[in-house]
Amino acid sequence: MATEKSFAKGSAAPGPVPKGHIRLFSMRFCPFAQRTRLVLNAKGIKHETINISLKDKPDWFLEKNPLGLVPTLETEAGEVLYESPITCDYLDEVYPQNKLLPQSPFEKAQQKMMLEHFSKVPPYFYKIIMAKKNGEDISGLVSELKEKFVKLDEDLVKKNTKFFGGDSITMIDYMMWPWFERLETNELKDLLESTPELKKWCGRMQEDPAVKASSYSTDTYKAFYKTAYIEGKPDYDYGL
Repeated sequence: MATEKSFAKGSAAPGPVPKGHIRLFSMRFCPFAQRTRLVLNAKGIKHETINISLKDKPDWFLEKNPLGLVPTLETEAGEVLYESPITCDYLDEVYPQNKLLPQSPFEKAQQKMMLEHFSKVPPYFYKIIMAKKNGEDISGLVSELKEKFVKLDEDLVKKNTKFFGGDSITMIDYMMWPWFERLETNELKDLLESTPELKKWCGRMQEDPAVKASSYSTDTYKAFYKTAYIEGKPDYDYGL
């Protein structure tokens, strides 16, 4: 299974999960799946990645996850779980090295509350892409997104820490990062000019080895977005 190419309908099902590994069903450019890839890399977990063609999903994948979502994890025992926060929390619990969630129940709850607030941000990216495609005015959406960024910036000012959970990267930073990585692709990088602490946070995140290992260049994202949103025929294997 040493291919990054996506598996589509009609492809052969993979065999058992390799011994000592966990299997991730992913899509190379999906920000939600990137969350799980970040955690796998940050914790140094041995894993196998199988990319799925989300437009033409294999039947064997839908048998494992009827919702057809990525990320999906499969264990050696054949257990299957999905939804990015659930997969990431599971990995942090099962693999004790490099803990990403705080030990304190209160701090852990705080991160979950932060994630709940952040969950209002990703939809803006899709709405802005589609509004642009349809030639609509995006200024209202961009203003609303800017307000969300200002609140995140204020959070960092109040905390007076380098990252959202302290002075080292924790789970909440990885949960947020994929959308910031795509700011330039979506021509939204200017929003950081009014949020200096958030801009510094982005700079620090870019230096992280797990982030570097899971990133694609802006040019690659733009090329994929063109196939997915403008042409309506996503090239999941772009660049391979």
